[in-house]
Amino acid sequence: MREPDMPASGGNETDAAASVSPVSTAPLRDELLDVEILDSSVVYEGRVWDVRNDRFRYGDDELERQYVDHPGASAIVALDDRERVLLIQQYRHPIRHRDWEIPAGLLDMDGESPLETAKRELAEEADLAAEHWEPLVSVFSTPGGNDEVVHIFFATGLQPLDAVHDREAEEADIRIEWVPLADAVTAVLEGRLRNGILAVGVLAAAERLRRTES
Repeated sequence: MREPDMPASGGNETDAAASVSPVSTAPLRDELLDVEILDSSVVYEGRVWDVRNDRFRYGDDELERQYVDHPGASAIVALDDRERVLLIQQYRHPIRHRDWEIPAGLLDMDGESPLETAKRELAEEADLAAEHWEPLVSVFSTPGGNDEVVHIFFATGLQPLDAVHDREAEEADIRIEWVPLADAVTAVLEGRLRNGILAVGVLAAAERLRRTES
């Protein structure tokens, strides 16, 4: 059998790959695409969010897609002086689980910024205020099914509030736990905690602390 031709002397696979797909020096980022919307209508109006149908032009094609029209949300990685993260557990009907989460809430108040929403949700869900707030990371929660953007904030310098908030429905029996951040990371990586916003938040917080300490 004839042996395959070998590259000329001095060549290597890395050089060959580079010649096919040159490495970009620009920072890697999602790309906004302003497609032409031909028609957009609400096909289901829900109590919390709606379902929208869009007909749009993509390249030479005309496509139609349905998605949840979502107001967006803010979430909080609240870390105490012992590097424990605040987790809450509540019932989520679509998954039939009481899953562990970080405090979060909808951007459903007119004129309220994502940071103001985060402060309100930390107070309402955990009866806490924080002295220091930093943006941590923002994520598209389910880009194939809704347009939600979740803004996750890092909160430290925590103080209990004098007032205790009333909670109802699924929030009436919220369970609150302070968990070492390293243990929360391990639980995510082992698949024991599967909430996506929690996973992104605790992993991002752990990485931020690692970079700060190194």
